[in-house]
Amino acid sequence: MKQKVMVWVRNLVRAARADSGMTTSEYAVGTIAACAFAAVLYKVVTSAPVMAQLQSLLKDALDAKF
Repeated sequence: MKQKVMVWVRNLVRAARADSGMTTSEYAVGTIAACAFAAVLYKVVTSAPVMAQLQSLLKDALDAKF
């Protein structure tokens, strides 16, 4: 029984090593997803309500009394 478990673990480790890393197509999809997320984040951060809140936050932080 112990021998079977050892063989199973060894085979599992070999399989994990054989599939370590992404292929070119996976990199391409990941890059496109990251760019899409960056574009959405840029649009959100540069929108008027968010810009007003950020400016208010910075103004309050710079005008703080110590």
